[in-house]
Amino acid sequence: MRLVVGAIMVRYGYTKIIPTGALYTFSHTVGRLQLPVWLGYVAAFTEFFGGMLLIVGLLTRVAAFLVAIEMAVAVIKVHLHGGLMGPNSFALPLACFAIALMLVFTGCGWLGLDDFVGKGRGTRAKVMSR
Repeated sequence: MRLVVGAIMVRYGYTKIIPTGALYTFSHTVGRLQLPVWLGYVAAFTEFFGGMLLIVGLLTRVAAFLVAIEMAVAVIKVHLHGGLMGPNSFALPLACFAIALMLVFTGCGWLGLDDFVGKGRGTRAKVMSR
């Protein structure tokens, strides 16, 4: 699940960061939603780099928490009026919110870098030695 939501976040974050002028345009679009312009930068970087962290499973709970917040804001401020079906629906952001929230509580799973860094490695070694 973290691979899927991570890939979705990287793809949408890429379109907000990489093309020339896209980050500036997106941040000012966020400003038109009665939110501070700097939150546009935070949202774009959260999508792109948070998605990368989710894909590799590093800092999974933190990245998932940030993605969940971003998706909640996207549903409420942008997609809610589009309904559940249609071109501007809230189905995808809501699904990403639910998956990200699940990752906050469950962590990265067996194949993420969190499992091999810090506590995860020591805990795993103790369990496997029994």
